[in-house]
Amino acid sequence: MLRLTKVENGMVQGLPAADPRITSFKGIPFAAPPVGENRWRAPQPAKDWEGVRKAYEFAPISMQVRQEIDDANIYTREWAVEPDIAMDEDCLYLNVWTPAHRTDEKLPVYVWYFGGGLQVGHTAEMEFDGERIARRGIVVVTVNYRLNAFGFLCHPEITAEAPTAPANFGHLDQQAATRWVKRNIAAFGGDPDNLTIGGQSAGGASVMTQLVSPQNEGLFQRAIIQSGVFSVIYPQPHVPQFWTRMAEAEQEGVKFFEYLGVSSLAEARKLDAVYLRDKAVEYQKFWGTVEDGEFNTGNPFSQFLDNKRWMVPILLGYTTNEFISVPNVDTLSELKKLAENMFGEEADAFLALCGAESASLEEVKRNASVNSIDFAIRLAMQAVADSETKPSLYSYCFDAEIPGWDNPGTFHSVDLWFFFETLAKCWRPFVGKHYDLARQMCNYWANFIRSGNPNGPDSTGEAMPVWEPCTPEAPFHMLFADQAEFSRTPPSGLMEFLVRRALRKNG
Repeated sequence: MLRLTKVENGMVQGLPAADPRITSFKGIPFAAPPVGENRWRAPQPAKDWEGVRKAYEFAPISMQVRQEIDDANIYTREWAVEPDIAMDEDCLYLNVWTPAHRTDEKLPVYVWYFGGGLQVGHTAEMEFDGERIARRGIVVVTVNYRLNAFGFLCHPEITAEAPTAPANFGHLDQQAATRWVKRNIAAFGGDPDNLTIGGQSAGGASVMTQLVSPQNEGLFQRAIIQSGVFSVIYPQPHVPQFWTRMAEAEQEGVKFFEYLGVSSLAEARKLDAVYLRDKAVEYQKFWGTVEDGEFNTGNPFSQFLDNKRWMVPILLGYTTNEFISVPNVDTLSELKKLAENMFGEEADAFLALCGAESASLEEVKRNASVNSIDFAIRLAMQAVADSETKPSLYSYCFDAEIPGWDNPGTFHSVDLWFFFETLAKCWRPFVGKHYDLARQMCNYWANFIRSGNPNGPDSTGEAMPVWEPCTPEAPFHMLFADQAEFSRTPPSGLMEFLVRRALRKNG
């Protein structure tokens, strides 16, 4: 097994994973610590080290609000199970799982960006163990990056200091780590020219952001976006904005500096990291992706729909119970007014599809409910079809029965346990069918990472259901329920209506 290897900054030594055929290397620096003068600055090169760096443990996680274990909060109950986990502003490290025996094996590579709304999250979460994917001949890399105000604050002084990298430091961390992988992954038996980036939730949205960045030519060959593309159908109050324009973000930074009690960037960089974190939590601002004209040149999903992106194969999908868009109305008359405002002369057609003339308000709102990720995927599907190269797009829907006393349904992020095939780490009483489904999902993901096509035999030797690309002529998806099954169920009349309207409006 490949336990000792040399990267650009020095020698690193890994440890056997639970399966000793896999070696894990944890806490490898891919950039200099983003502290002091490097706070709110693009990631800088890591320094060399002497001797052998023992890559045995995860590095401290990015600065973020402390997660308190709370049985009433499904996310802390599910994943934030170590409230005293080490946390530090010095956080730019990555982890590698490799099945390679030698450095010349040229295995396919998967680079993973975790989710958490760009505010929380880390690579040490137990569901992100890369061992099971690595068993399938993949080198897996999980990347840490700066979050919240540390990763996404803007300010006029920052822009003046670094006009070519004035914002999006968390995304630049992801980019720098992926570039590090391209330069160094051969040391772990990986192929730098066969690289897939992937992520879920804000990690999936980050993949979308990387996919449309003009700076990323040739950086990756495929992309996996899980629960990371959104297109909200009905107007909703208090929806966090994952993307803002530079001028707005800079002014918010000015206000935040005033809140901190500092009058300059130099003063702000001298603040204690814990103090800065706690003040950012008090400030209650959602810090996200910024249109800086350099790394990001516009709304990522809009750019995707305009085919302003790197043309690589994409695998993407959603869980059935997440991000359901529902009309925000209290009466049928309010719904009719909403329909008139949104759809004009086609309002009656919309209302008929919702059963507004005969059903109760509750039933009508249920009929009008749409998964906003499913909707976005159907728009993306048409964009791919309209592109010159038409790279493959594979779509899925995760609808497995999820056990547990809380009867949670297919909540946002629950699919993480499955495609990483880490069910055994979860407290939920998963049974045989869940493990079979996880095995199949992990197989599909590994196949896509390897070749851009998810199809292939199961590890049992039997053929898995064929997963066809999603196109306007065949707008179907792989359904992950009790087992994997390719679904040819056509979209609902309401979905067809909404997609047709959106495409006409965008086109």
